[in-house]
Amino acid sequence: MAFKPAGRRLTRWTMEPSEDGHEEHYGGASATDKAVTRRRGLLQRGKSTSLTGAVGAAALWEKGHSGHGVKTGVFDTGVRSDHPHFRRIKERTNWTHEPTLNDGLGHGTFVVGVIAGQDDMCHGFAPDADIYTFRVFTNDQVSYTSWFLDAFNYAIATEINIVNLSIGGPDYLDVPFVEKVNEVTANGIIMVSAIGNDGPLYGTLNNPADMMDVIGVGGIDYSDRIASFSSRGVTTEELPHGAGRLKPDVVTYGRDVSGSKIQGGCRSLSGTSVASPVVAGAITLLASTVPEAHRWEILNPASMKQALVHTASRLGGSVPQTEQGAGKMNLVGAANYLDGYTPRATLHPAEIDATRCGYSGPHCRRSVYKTGMPLVFNYTVLNGMGRNGVIHGEPRFVPKDASMARVLDVDFTFSDVLWPWTGFLGVYVSVSESSSFTGIVEGTIEATVVSPPRLGSNARQVSVAQATLKVKVIATPPREKRVLWDIFHNIPYPPGFIPRDNLDARGDILDWHGDHPFTNYHTAFEKLVDAGYHVEFLGSSFLCFDAKNYGTLLLIDPEEEYTKEEVAKLERDVKEEGLGLAVFGEWFEAGTLAKMRFFDDNTRSWWTPVTGGANVPALNDLLQPFGIAFGSAILNGKVAVGKHAIPISSGANLVRFPAGGYAFMVSSQAASRTARGGAASADSSNGGAYGFGLTPAGKGRVAALGDSGCLDTSHQKGECYTFLIDLVKHLGGGGGDALVNGVTPLSADVGTLSTATPSRMPTDFTPFSKTLGSPEGAACGMDAN
Repeated sequence: MAFKPAGRRLTRWTMEPSEDGHEEHYGGASATDKAVTRRRGLLQRGKSTSLTGAVGAAALWEKGHSGHGVKTGVFDTGVRSDHPHFRRIKERTNWTHEPTLNDGLGHGTFVVGVIAGQDDMCHGFAPDADIYTFRVFTNDQVSYTSWFLDAFNYAIATEINIVNLSIGGPDYLDVPFVEKVNEVTANGIIMVSAIGNDGPLYGTLNNPADMMDVIGVGGIDYSDRIASFSSRGVTTEELPHGAGRLKPDVVTYGRDVSGSKIQGGCRSLSGTSVASPVVAGAITLLASTVPEAHRWEILNPASMKQALVHTASRLGGSVPQTEQGAGKMNLVGAANYLDGYTPRATLHPAEIDATRCGYSGPHCRRSVYKTGMPLVFNYTVLNGMGRNGVIHGEPRFVPKDASMARVLDVDFTFSDVLWPWTGFLGVYVSVSESSSFTGIVEGTIEATVVSPPRLGSNARQVSVAQATLKVKVIATPPREKRVLWDIFHNIPYPPGFIPRDNLDARGDILDWHGDHPFTNYHTAFEKLVDAGYHVEFLGSSFLCFDAKNYGTLLLIDPEEEYTKEEVAKLERDVKEEGLGLAVFGEWFEAGTLAKMRFFDDNTRSWWTPVTGGANVPALNDLLQPFGIAFGSAILNGKVAVGKHAIPISSGANLVRFPAGGYAFMVSSQAASRTARGGAASADSSNGGAYGFGLTPAGKGRVAALGDSGCLDTSHQKGECYTFLIDLVKHLGGGGGDALVNGVTPLSADVGTLSTATPSRMPTDFTPFSKTLGSPEGAACGMDAN
């Protein structure tokens, strides 16, 4: 079975020890003066000497609010019924196969303590809240989707108000789980979840925190710096036609936070598991500030998220939105927002300024110009008026200066129905062909949201959601400075079992970071822009761009198939239109793929890789007109090209390359291997293994490197950004011949059409493909020009 089935929840604890590598224990019998002193030093903010003080909870406590009347559920490892830190443990339930309600690990106890603890050494936010614990993890840290589904059903039946999930995993297509989360929030339950501990890597958001209805929480330290472990955005579900949504939603303290121990006393832990209950506790406290008579008429997953994201404080410096979301949670500001709140619809983020780097990164790295691919922005529609609604009519862009009305063409795509509570709004910005304007264009995105009448009323609810947008219009750059980055032919996990690119990175079995210039390739993207190149994204097939506009087309770690029409067009684009083509492949070896297959004892089904690190058989079809093919050897070492020493980590070898081109060998064959443990095969005429090649092809040029790891921040052993810049310069006609100066071209072809190359996996690739049997393969999306 090639689909990843729903089964064991691929969750990991999003909690880790304090920053110096050990837990700190204090309070009760295990208190130490050193730990207490260190905690106080970390937490010192004027008169604030505690987590709750640093967040500002005292301002709400002084008004008599402490969580009373709010039912908060904690999905975790359970808790003792007689724990001295907790006043109101109303109910404990166990959904695992272990016959206990108690916490044997401490994770659940700590989380409950942050939310509702009453011990002065590790005080929680809402000590008078009613706490319901749902034990969904065993003492062996095992959980199953079915346990969560049952527990969620019970949370709905018992009318829980708020739930905290200090867990996460990469699978946003675990359909039963995701649909149940939507059902939970549709019932008005506010869900808070940890964004993940996979930072500082980008594209590492965890589910369910990445979902629109869920409040996803990232972590900062007490100096308001993003915690290194906190996962970064953007969401990858919208790719390739979208740009990803803004996540996390907010950040708060997640480094060296104090909470309750199993038997009493306090300890210090770090992680987004810590940050999540900080927000859940704050929300519990916030909920108690709303009069009970109409509390749950006003509060819902959308209105609470509005209160958080629209009052959050942006962090200082140049921290991008992909790291901090809306910013640091502002508890008092959120309380003021809810005071007298009128149900409304809003857009998140409320502002995108693509002209100024810093918070608006990575959007600020791109300008808009004639013939360019549209800039794409993703907004989330938050509908505080009701669990369902629609965007009425067409959204519109209203320029701040009416004279700019004809400068931009702005198109939209959006959710057919806003359910539950939220929806998406995609914005595509391009320059009108009739415009000659260059400069800044600023305006407002407006979308009219309509929801059914409130209880006791016959009038539909109507609200205009707004957000500001600012872009920079420039003159069309010269062709050699324009780079088109193909994102259409990358397949982000989890549509299928796509294995990791670097086989030595054993902590990750899956390639799940998005393979996008905004995620794990963000540094390569930024380096190209800093070098003066204008990078555009191709979110549709090769049939959807005009090669005459671009110097170089980048294909980096592609897993998708190519249609015959795409293969034919690309050959023409290179040979007749002079397009430069750069291909960065990955390993593909049958023995390795066979060893990766495993049986999931929960779903009683096999997980089988649908391709290798890259789809080498498809790449070979694409490159066949140029006389190039990758082989099945898995190489590790370096390739020397001019002044560059390019690191190769689990890369493919070149087994075909044309005469007249330049081929470069991997230097360390001792480090090369095949999956079966033998030595790398000698695939070239010189008895070695070629790892990189560069060749003229008609009016254009083609380059092929067997590895993309030097551009991928996920598991990078060494980078090659200056090589990428020089390569783009060479391919695009801007010079850069230093790559081949002094190198003798091949006097004869390497390999022939009969040379053995990898064959496709026996699994059916169609369910994962946008090109096989899908109209999307031939259609040009709104993101194409």
